[in-house]
Amino acid sequence: MWWRPRSRAGGIQPIVIHFSQPLSARAVHDLSLSPSVPGSWALSSPSTLRFVPTGAFAPFSTVRVTVQRAVASVAGAHLRRPVTFRFSVGAPAPARLVQLLARQGYLPLRFRARGRQFNTRAADQIALFDPPSGRLLFDPGWPAALHVLWAHNSAVMIRGAVMAFEAANGLTMDGVAGPSVWSALERAQEAGRRSPVGYSYAIASESSPETLTVWHAGHVVVRSLANTGVPGAPTALGTYPVYERLRNQVMQGTNLNGTHYADPVSWVAYFNGGDAVHYFPRASFGFPQSLGCVELPWAPAERAWGYLTYGTLVTVVP
Repeated sequence: MWWRPRSRAGGIQPIVIHFSQPLSARAVHDLSLSPSVPGSWALSSPSTLRFVPTGAFAPFSTVRVTVQRAVASVAGAHLRRPVTFRFSVGAPAPARLVQLLARQGYLPLRFRARGRQFNTRAADQIALFDPPSGRLLFDPGWPAALHVLWAHNSAVMIRGAVMAFEAANGLTMDGVAGPSVWSALERAQEAGRRSPVGYSYAIASESSPETLTVWHAGHVVVRSLANTGVPGAPTALGTYPVYERLRNQVMQGTNLNGTHYADPVSWVAYFNGGDAVHYFPRASFGFPQSLGCVELPWAPAERAWGYLTYGTLVTVVP
């Protein structure tokens, strides 16, 4: 007797067990699955039993298949003892992750399904491994830079969206769609919950004069002069998700001349290592003055902080 699926199977993959002799028709009643899933066993050939699920196994679960001793061949032979196989169910399809994040407002996209629609829990479970086809469309109002980012580095956008979802649902914020994230996504989808804060995006431009622009729900909500890093301590170019937020903080470190600083700052949103968007008292803004952070005057810093929630992407451009 031998069987498949592979050690890490998809959640809707059939189970096939081959025997050395042709089986009695009653053999289909002498197998069990734990945990159970909707579906049926059938003889797909005289010596092969096949289970075709009509539902889906839970992602990341371990499924036990037990062949009872009572399984008999047409000649009346039996197994000496029950035989149990185990296999691990893998992660759902990456496309379904994007669809659910978009539907729940954690991406600046909307998913328009084509053809079949899912409106039952069983169908939603199947969709985890066999997502519906359709189109992802940008909501109106977002800058071209965000469209380009999705086309060339969607991974950072998805990571930021997962971080935002984790923060909203009290999960460890690592940006990885593991078992706890998928379980919470399913519950949120079933309950019709959406992001409590909506989608925001920020661009810090090092062009003269330097600026920070923040979009929320496709509208510019903050546009301000800003300061980025001086030569020797530049603000790194690229796109990063906000991973820490502080109302007030005393930032400490070492100046380029080797002296120590301990500066009180406010409205702090860290996005890349020690780089953060925050308020800092300066006589003027619009040119490099910081040690890597994006500094803002008080009022725009306070307003920006309300939108730079966990997972929000900050893009630094030249």
